[in-house]
Amino acid sequence: MNMKTLVGACTLIALSSGLPRPLVPVADYHQHLFSPAVAAFITANPTPGAPPAKFQGISAADLIGLLDAAGIKRALVLSVAYTWGSADRRVDNEYEHVKAENDWTARQVALYPDRLRAFCGFNPIKPYALEELHRCATIPQLRRGIKLHLGNSDVDLDNSQDVAKVRDVFQAANTHKMAIVVHMHPSVSHHRQYGAAEAQIVLEQLLSAAPDVSVQIAHLAGAGGYDPTTDAALSVFVDAFARHDPRVRNVWFDVTSVVRPGISADVSQLVAKRIREIGLRRVLYGSDAATGGNLTPREGWAAFRTLPLTDAEFRTIALNVPPYMRW
Repeated sequence: MNMKTLVGACTLIALSSGLPRPLVPVADYHQHLFSPAVAAFITANPTPGAPPAKFQGISAADLIGLLDAAGIKRALVLSVAYTWGSADRRVDNEYEHVKAENDWTARQVALYPDRLRAFCGFNPIKPYALEELHRCATIPQLRRGIKLHLGNSDVDLDNSQDVAKVRDVFQAANTHKMAIVVHMHPSVSHHRQYGAAEAQIVLEQLLSAAPDVSVQIAHLAGAGGYDPTTDAALSVFVDAFARHDPRVRNVWFDVTSVVRPGISADVSQLVAKRIREIGLRRVLYGSDAATGGNLTPREGWAAFRTLPLTDAEFRTIALNVPPYMRW
């Protein structure tokens, strides 16, 4: 019996026996696929400071298996095409690789149209950024949104030229009515500054450029885990929500990789407090690609459930569905 059949059988048993169905999110809002080409590229060009390792590709079928094991129906797939434009890697014919990765991702999610949606990915400060956004806007499987990874792309939020380029991308996405998922934490390997000042730049200069589309800020404004710099950045948005700042009316946050096994009680309490301050209805579950030490969707949800939130609060988060994921 395969995993999909097993999950279905367990569900039928629970229903027939009158047992309550376990609470699971309706979707995983932060997932990735990796083509064989990009997996080989990452293997040959590991992240600086990381030990060499063979990186495995992830197909749509692989992801569906992970979702089935967790009992999760749908996922938002964020194209990793920006990897080809990483500040830490160099490749010939870069833009051709970016297009190929986005197109491969589109073909993969097209195999599961009732379960997967995809956002186009690219480095927003590259010369081809706007061209790729406009191209993706014409592709049915990618037209709903874009994924920007400011860390991988080494966007310096304290550099006005970088910010201007990213602002242009936000404006173009707004024009095309494409939602935005942004990993806003700058590069760790390049030691970029991050905290309240940089979050204020995102609020004032980037969000203001895309007032009509949803913006999902990844990792609760961090890069995974939860440290003081992430809390300082997130607090800028907490304050913006408290004063009903119109620039955050379409902002969502995913909690991808924030809660990990071994999280301290103090940090766990702080994360729960910030989630309540943001507003439970703005929080989305995500688990990231199940590779490189990341948790699977099922494991990630189990870790997230260790936060000191009530069952009603977990249910609210589990059932949240932003506009770009409504079928």
